[in-house]
Order: sequence, then structure tokens, then C-alpha cells
Amino acid sequence: MTEFEQKIVSQVNEDFKKRQEARRPLELNWRLNMNFVMGNQFAQISPKGEIEDEGKRYYWQQREVYNHIAPILETRLAKLSRVKAKGTVRPATSDDDDVASASLASKLIDAVFKENDFSAQLSQANTWSEITGSAFFKITWDTDKGKLIDAEESVKEGEINITLCPPFEIFPEDIAVTDIDKQTSIMHAKALTVAEVKRLWGKEVKGGDVNVFSFDNAQIAGGLGYTATVPKIVSEKRENSVTVIEKYEAPTAEYPKGRLIIVAGDALLYLGDLPYLNGEDGARGYPFARQVCIESLTGFFGTSIVERLVPVQRAYNAVKNRKHEYMNRIAVGVLAVEDGSVDTDSLEEEGLPPGKIVVYRQGGAPPIALNPTQVPVEFSREEEKLLNEFVMISGVSEVTTYSQVSSNVASGVAISLLLEQDDTRISLTADSLRESVKRISKQILRLYRQFAKTPRVKRITGDNGEVELAAFSANNIDSEDIVFDTISDVEDTLSARRAMVYDLLRMGLFADGDGKMSDATKTKLFEILGFGNWEDGRSADEIHRKKALRENLEMEKEELVPDVYDDHKLHIGEHVKLCVSSKCIKDKAMRDRVANHIAMHNQLAGLDGGVGELTKKFDGEEENE
Repeated sequence: MTEFEQKIVSQVNEDFKKRQEARRPLELNWRLNMNFVMGNQFAQISPKGEIEDEGKRYYWQQREVYNHIAPILETRLAKLSRVKAKGTVRPATSDDDDVASASLASKLIDAVFKENDFSAQLSQANTWSEITGSAFFKITWDTDKGKLIDAEESVKEGEINITLCPPFEIFPEDIAVTDIDKQTSIMHAKALTVAEVKRLWGKEVKGGDVNVFSFDNAQIAGGLGYTATVPKIVSEKRENSVTVIEKYEAPTAEYPKGRLIIVAGDALLYLGDLPYLNGEDGARGYPFARQVCIESLTGFFGTSIVERLVPVQRAYNAVKNRKHEYMNRIAVGVLAVEDGSVDTDSLEEEGLPPGKIVVYRQGGAPPIALNPTQVPVEFSREEEKLLNEFVMISGVSEVTTYSQVSSNVASGVAISLLLEQDDTRISLTADSLRESVKRISKQILRLYRQFAKTPRVKRITGDNGEVELAAFSANNIDSEDIVFDTISDVEDTLSARRAMVYDLLRMGLFADGDGKMSDATKTKLFEILGFGNWEDGRSADEIHRKKALRENLEMEKEELVPDVYDDHKLHIGEHVKLCVSSKCIKDKAMRDRVANHIAMHNQLAGLDGGVGELTKKFDGEEENE
């Protein structure tokens, strides 16, 4: 390497060590949270900065664990799994082109999520977020994915890659700045083998043993050995590996396009501009999206519910164990013996079982059992208080924790109110999840606009659930206003949705002026009720409408002849919509093709023209202009 490259590598490594030290207290708390979730609840942070077991003070002390954190975590994760992480793109205007572009963008986002198995990654991210307070997604362009373009050179189209990054891998410039985009720089560190570095960057690096933390039965492993499941933490050494540090620097006056520096050990793997135009208004930005459990006003990393529950769990374990020790004294008893009157070793080993013959010294006093007292009521009171604190801090009540309602609640309205209140606290976490998905969706569209310059074909899911192939390029993706269909989807269950629809049906709010219900309304109702596309598949009108829309797209390039079995009236209505659109008015050739197509529909249906008058009107307006 040159002297300049050596200087950069040295600066990155020194900066990485400083960020490690600045984040070490947070990292210790994350590891402590993991131990408590797994049941290692007598662990504590030592003055040396390590997780150690506090040990017994007396040999007879009970150290049982009564883990309430794990079921609370499972309940919150079950609630978060109901959050709809699917966003839709809103068109910029009501013009047909913008509507079609927004529909295509929504389907592209959905297709990318399915290709990357995003639902599974989101489930893992929820686990990281609940335990450590934060989880991160990395959205990049992978040139090794996609359709093969050149077989000889092994060149592919490239596709979007979404990967989950545990918080242990992310090192911000300032841990006090909450917004990702306001960070001066962000580091992403991960452990890779020497062979993997050679394959990705084509450079030989010196490997060694990298100390990492991992989970012994993990299914999906993250960087630096961390995974998204938390059964058991183990410390291990990865042989012939190296820590790869990716440093993303925001654009500055000196570097207007920002910088990306990748370092592995003492080797410089890459130095260049920020690769992605994924910011607002085509700016270069960080390829990360952040999800938090509870937003921290003074920190980059979020706050975890587990962290708040740790003191309550410690106190609860102490109360239960002291209470059981007291009960053991009552059950087993405490003996008092005169010094030298009996064999204390035998008495200590065997106690006073039924039928035991106690031999004591002549003239001495026999062993007597001290009068036991009742367990103090303060133990039970404190236990109840701590259980209430679990509910207050976690926001998970007994309704969802025990899957049952209190015996003194019999009203259905009261039960609904309890469930609604129970979901209020977790809605903050659900909002962060949606914001993360929204940021990911926007970056997906921006990456396609940057890299999908040539037309490409992608398998996407249609509105009625059918799989179709769509041709698109960067020019087809204009809108990126991401919205979500529902806001209260945490408490929105299928049974509640169906009950609401049935009430509205009885009130007749879905019927038109004649008291009838349109096929489009029926289709939407079947979707809301969770019956998929039953009505959509049986509705001939809907099938003809979709065929007419496909013909509209084809007539932008060539003439089409209608089929005799078409529903001519319905087709004419959809084609007329195309005629009056701004696209058709500007393109006279396409307008004539559509007008001729409508005329053929009229001939097949035996209807009067009307199309000729429409064409004359357009021609007259064009001459006036």
C-alpha cells in the first residue's frame, strides 16, 4: 500500500477502537438483557466491565429463577407479528400514468420483500429490538443477483439485497445523535473469513482468531457472531477470520459525494464515493434503516423493555427465594441441642425422621425443635406489588399474558376495552416498525431508479393474487410517497374486522342508490373478511375490466383487434378513459388507434358509433390549438 492508503487504514482502525470504547457500557447492558431473557438472572456487570455471576452468600441460600421476562417478551413479539409491514405507494396525481407508476412501485416493493424473505428478517429484528432496544436493516445493490445478461462474463442485472444487522455491528459517530441521516459517519463491522474477503474484494488479508459472541443453536447468524435468536450465548474464537469495517461518511465540502472506506485488518479493500443515491432529492445517503423498541431522546440506540424489567425481576426472584427459605424452616424445623448431649454430626445428616431413636447423654437435655412462626404477610404483599410492576412497565396485562380475562369481568364491551388498552403501549414500537419499513421501501425505489436503467422483467403479484410478469425501467418509477393501509393493525383482528363489516352491511352502507352492491364492492369486502379473491375470481366483469386495462397498455405501441367474446360495453368504458387522459390527447397516433379499437367494439356489439364524434371533437380542438 501507499503511504496515503496506510494512513487511511490507521485512521479507520483507531476510530473504530474509540467507538467501541464509547459504546461498551451499552453493549454490556445488551448482554445482561440477553442473560435475563435466557434465565441467567443472577448475572451482573462487574467493576471490571464483564458479565459475572454474583454467587451465593450462604450455602443454604435458594437461587431459583422465576422468569417473567421471557413470557412478556413472547407476548410482545406475538403482538408485533400482527403489524402489517406492507406499504402502498400513493400516486403524485390522479393521472393514469401516475396511478400506474404507483401501482407498479407497490408491487416492486412487495416483490423485493418476498425475494429477501423480509417477513422472517422482520421477526428476527423484532427480537433484537425488544431485547437490546435497536435493530438495523442494510439495503444494498447486489450485482451477483438477478437475471444473467452475459453468460461468458457472468454479468447479471443486479438486484436489491436486504440484510438484518444486529446492533452489535453498528458504530455511529456520535451515540447521542438519534437520527441516522444526521450522523457524520456510520461504521458497519462484521467478521468474515479470509476466503470470503478474497472472493468479495479479490485481496489477500492476514487472518487470525476473532473473539465473537454467538448463540449455540442459532439459525441465522449476524456479523461479529451475533444472531437474531437468543437461546444461549457462547463466547468463541473464529479461526482464520478478520473484522471487516465499512465506514460510510456523509457528503461534505471536501467530499461532496461522501466516502465509503472498507478496511480488513491492515488492508484497504475499497475507497470511493458513497455508492447509492438513496437520500431525499437524489442525494447520497446511508444504506441503513433503524428500528427501535422505545425511542431514546438522548441516544442513537433505543431503549429496551427488558432493560426496564431487570430490576423488577431481580427483586421478584429475591422475594420468592426468601419466602421459600422461610417456608423450608417451618417445614423442616430448626433443632436446639445441648452441647455434648447428642451426636450432632448424625443429627445434622439425618435430621429427625419418623421412628428415629435419639440417644442423648444421661443427665443431658434431649433435642427440641424451636417453635416455627408463620410466613410474614409482607412477602405476599411485596410479591403482588412486583407482579403489578411487571404489567405497568411492560404494558402487557394479564389478559394477554395468561390468555384469560379476570373472573370479575363479564361484559364483552369491557373485555374489548381491556384489549384496546393493552395494545396502547406497544403501538409506539409498532410505529417505529412502520417507519423502518417505509424507509426501506423508499430506498428500494431509489435504488431501482439508479440502477435499473435498461428495461427489465420482474415476476410480481397482481392485485387479485395472480403472478404476472411486468416490464419496467427507472423511467416507470416516479412516486415514492409510501403509506400504510391501516394504522391500528395491532389491535385489528380478523374477528373484529368481520364483526364491523357485518354491522355495516346490516346498516346498508355498502349499497348504492338502488339498494344494490357493485361487484367491485363485493370484491373488496371478500378481501376485508379474509376470504382472499373468491369473488374476484368469479366475477366476469372484473376479468373483462382487467383485460381492457391490459389492452390499454398494449395500444400505446400497436393496434389491437377486439375479441368477439369481449364485454364490449365494459371495454368501451375503459378505453374511453384512456382516450380522455393526458397521454392520449398528446399522442394523436395512439388516440386514433384507441378510437378505431372502440369503433370495432361498437360494430361487434351492434351499437351506434359515437366514437367518430369523439374523434372529430379531438381533431377540432387540435386545429384550434
